[in-house]
Amino acid sequence: MLMLVTIVCYFSALLLIAHFTGRRGSSNAVFFKAENRSPWYVVAFGMIGASISGVTFISVPGMVRGMDMTYMQTVSGFFFGYLVVAHLLLPLYYRLQLTSIYSYLGTRIGSHSYRTGSLFFLLSRMLGTAVKLYLVCTILHIYLFREMNVPFWLIAVAAVGLVWVYTHKSGIRTIVWTDTLQTFCLIAALICIIVFIVQKLEMGFPELVQTIREHPNSRIFVLDDWVSRQNFFKQFISGIFIVIVMTGLDQDMMQKNLTCSNLKDAQKNMYWYGFAFIPLNFLFLCLGILLLVLAAKMDWALPAVNDEVLPLLATQGYLGPVVLVLFTIGIVAAAFSNSDSALTSMTTSFCVDILGTEKEPEETAHRKRDKVHIGMSVVLIVCICLFHALNNKSVIDAIYIIASYTYGPLLGMFAFGLFTRRKTRDKWIPVIALLSPVLCYGLDQWTASATGYRFGYELLMLNGALTFAGMWMLSTPDAMKRK
Repeated sequence: MLMLVTIVCYFSALLLIAHFTGRRGSSNAVFFKAENRSPWYVVAFGMIGASISGVTFISVPGMVRGMDMTYMQTVSGFFFGYLVVAHLLLPLYYRLQLTSIYSYLGTRIGSHSYRTGSLFFLLSRMLGTAVKLYLVCTILHIYLFREMNVPFWLIAVAAVGLVWVYTHKSGIRTIVWTDTLQTFCLIAALICIIVFIVQKLEMGFPELVQTIREHPNSRIFVLDDWVSRQNFFKQFISGIFIVIVMTGLDQDMMQKNLTCSNLKDAQKNMYWYGFAFIPLNFLFLCLGILLLVLAAKMDWALPAVNDEVLPLLATQGYLGPVVLVLFTIGIVAAAFSNSDSALTSMTTSFCVDILGTEKEPEETAHRKRDKVHIGMSVVLIVCICLFHALNNKSVIDAIYIIASYTYGPLLGMFAFGLFTRRKTRDKWIPVIALLSPVLCYGLDQWTASATGYRFGYELLMLNGALTFAGMWMLSTPDAMKRK
């Protein structure tokens, strides 16, 4: 009951923010770009929560038990990826005054590339968002609603329906401000849970540092095992490219940046947001260590699945009602700060890229936008239910594997446009973009059976390279003026 009351209060606050932001209008300019009036520091703070998501809140503390703190190797690469986005991609998007970033592919390469890029984004964002919401819906189902005999599909409908309610009118303008609240709640919940556990362990700060540093799962760097998926160089370089594609080539994340009034503000947003990501993820990993220490001290039996460690301890009375409230606020804030912007960005991309609503009268475009927003919500619900039936892996790992296959072609297409001046056969781009992930999968299976080596997140780079190579082979050396 305490979880339910917390959720109701939290969503009441979101709806109140949506009410105030919605009073200033619901035009497409407001929905898609917030009329370019968002303060950069508000965008930067809100984007932290959008990137963290409920997956990080649940999976990262749990992954310490399986792969130590080696995730920090990937996170360290993230920061350099943000610098690439700030200095390579943001200037391009602002110079072309884009609403959808995939419009660049149409300008530089052709209409087939444009729509292929948009469709790959829609596929990747839909699957990624479904995975993240699936995890949170599963937690709520197991620890709250199952005893009330509420079916999983109804929880999924309610979760997506609530996101639709507070985003359907003003879109990205509302999200910029709701994400600020949600990020604050997420960070506050994380810090308070850590403080509570430290008090329960009766530790001072020096003891806390020593306990984390000397714990067997505190290893961060893997420099000696080149076959391991946790090898530093694989993780670090993959982290750079993960940010480039999952932030810089992602309409969801870039749409918030494009609401800033100018390029300089958008770049400041990227610097601060990228820097904040490092200590925040480190805190999540420290929380994982502390949970293991506390469980060992209290002789608590931990679940076999790493993603269930924090939810089990928080919801089953092990850590008390205070942590239950904080955990509920944290996962709900993290999940919905990601899902609301994803739903809005998918609506934006489909309207602008597929339907071409920017060329239509405002009233006609507005009607189509409303229908697309509902349609995307329905598809998202279906995908969440499919993951409920099929998923059996660590969720954060599943998200990055999905990204490796679906964002790889986007990486290849943007790289070809930015770093060459060649013309390619635009009509063949959809075929190349589909073949590249298939070849990646085949190569992964072959190397695993022939050598025992399994690709990790570096599949993303391989996938992008195959797309780039395919476009190059079908290109001509005719110089083309950059646009």
